[in-house]
Amino acid sequence: MKKRKILLLEPNYKNKYPPIGLMKIATYHRLLGDDVHFYKGNLNDFVVQEITEDAIKKFTDIDSSIVWRHYYFEIKDYVKHGYEDNLNFIINQSKNDSKLIELSCKYFRKYYTQKDYFKNPRWDRVLVTTLFTFYWKQTIETVEFAKKIVKDVKNVKAGGVLASVVSKEFEARTGVKPDIGLLNKPGLYDDNDYIIDELPLDYSILEEIDYKYPETGSYYGYMSRGCVNKCKFCAVPIIEPKYENMITIGDKIKATREKFGEQKNLLLLDNNVLASEKFEEIIQEIKDVGFYKGAQFERSNYLDISISRIREGYNKKAYIRKATRLLIDFLNRLHGDEKQKLFDLLKEHYLLNEYTATEKDVLAVYKECKDLYEQKRLKSKMNRYVDFNQGLDARLMTDQKMKRLSEIAIHPLRIAFDNWKLRETYEKAIRLAAKHKIRHLSNYILYNFEDKPEELYHRLRINVDLSDELGVRIYSFPMKYHPIMDPKYFQNREYIGTHWNRKYIRAIQAVLNSTKGKIGTGKSFFNKAFGENEQEFRKILYMPETFIIYRMKFEEAGWTDRWWNDYCNLTEEEKEIADKVIHSNKFDNIKDFRKQPRIYKVLQYYTISKDFDPKILEQTFIEEKELVKV
Repeated sequence: MKKRKILLLEPNYKNKYPPIGLMKIATYHRLLGDDVHFYKGNLNDFVVQEITEDAIKKFTDIDSSIVWRHYYFEIKDYVKHGYEDNLNFIINQSKNDSKLIELSCKYFRKYYTQKDYFKNPRWDRVLVTTLFTFYWKQTIETVEFAKKIVKDVKNVKAGGVLASVVSKEFEARTGVKPDIGLLNKPGLYDDNDYIIDELPLDYSILEEIDYKYPETGSYYGYMSRGCVNKCKFCAVPIIEPKYENMITIGDKIKATREKFGEQKNLLLLDNNVLASEKFEEIIQEIKDVGFYKGAQFERSNYLDISISRIREGYNKKAYIRKATRLLIDFLNRLHGDEKQKLFDLLKEHYLLNEYTATEKDVLAVYKECKDLYEQKRLKSKMNRYVDFNQGLDARLMTDQKMKRLSEIAIHPLRIAFDNWKLRETYEKAIRLAAKHKIRHLSNYILYNFEDKPEELYHRLRINVDLSDELGVRIYSFPMKYHPIMDPKYFQNREYIGTHWNRKYIRAIQAVLNSTKGKIGTGKSFFNKAFGENEQEFRKILYMPETFIIYRMKFEEAGWTDRWWNDYCNLTEEEKEIADKVIHSNKFDNIKDFRKQPRIYKVLQYYTISKDFDPKILEQTFIEEKELVKV
């Protein structure tokens, strides 16, 4: 089969974990001998980068005496912006062929400005992964881009969560028929015997991009598939409709270790592993592959691995970048003469930036510093962790299962607590964890579904109280419900549950913004963030957003008390009117209430910005006696 150019795209949204599906597909295409590339980021920048690479190749054909990659940024800036200074700099690098270089520069600049890149598609197949449905805009934008750069639009493929759960809407909007669910059978992707879902991951593609996933450095996988529950808010029944009791991971981990080096943690994405009839076997395999309780991680020499991959021609682009990154990181850990010598060496070979690095330069520098690198690279051991990231079902927890979980390096133990009615079941699971000396726990708390705000408060409160009582640490992650299949809401985050309103949602988000989305275990912190009781929690829900985010500032200035006193002094009839505005969380037209001065005064607090000056604000804030005159 002819070698094909394959492009893997992940839309430019923020996400914690790498695209496992694309990593498997990368492995598949490399097995077929295809040329595979991965990109995540601004799509226009991708075009600029591609044209810049074309320009570097062309300049090299014209004058091979110059290492044109060393001038990557000057070339890129000229392609994108057409700066005259960049043009002159590029031309002056060539003594004998400056005129041809100038003409080529102008050609590539024109190629970009006239969008000729789209007139000459170069990719044989483009694959787009998808995630949450509220990333609809970014996802559709990426698919439409893919259609413009592929030779035949029939070879644009898409899969993942969004493409699976709203497949009809996706196809209607893009004209691309998505791959729904898993590629877990031969022939679902191409007419051959490969089962893509069973292939090991290609970690090298993560080195091709600038985006840094917050959660990297792990073995990723599944040891079971599907879920025995059919929760209304969940996409799993669509993506993984059949429950699989066990998927072995030993061979995949071995392959990853040999190809890409040792990974620190084991991140498992099972949706309900406790439902597995082979749970005991799952735990045993986790222990067998090196993730038993107390297991430690020892770093591989990733520079040696990168050099090996470069020499064998395995995704050279990625490993030239990775080797350069490793050398720069190593430089930052050195001191004195050693640091100066390596700095000079990297500077001489244009390795202070990964984009200006060449294979020749990387290999030359490696030869000079490999012994020093091996001598002084980080070798300290670290604890390993296992994370069933999607959470465990408290309803299926038993003493025996918790005992087995305590035998692996689980950290944290995640347990879902989506419904107040499950509090006894949830609490029992937490107590079992403490009994078996699992001290680091986490949970997912769904809100804005069928729950009331007070139920969210009490679920969070239980975790604080249990942490204090049992001597454990429970971190809570409140997660706002989003109806992923509702035609009205799946493209956005606008859904408001029956017992919620926009102000309550924003209040919770304002608190979470200051805690980076998680709630810790300290009582004093919790009491301050969410209130000592249900009444204080209700007050925080009503509090102006700025007052929540900059709590200390406004409390010390006395404005929090002023707002609350003015609100409490409203009559019940006035509160009913004010509450409608507060619940809407829209305060642009509050001047309509100037003839209702007490209400107007309260609503004014919601328009105060974070940059307020108390003295100036005091002068401009309309007092009740002035409003009465209106």
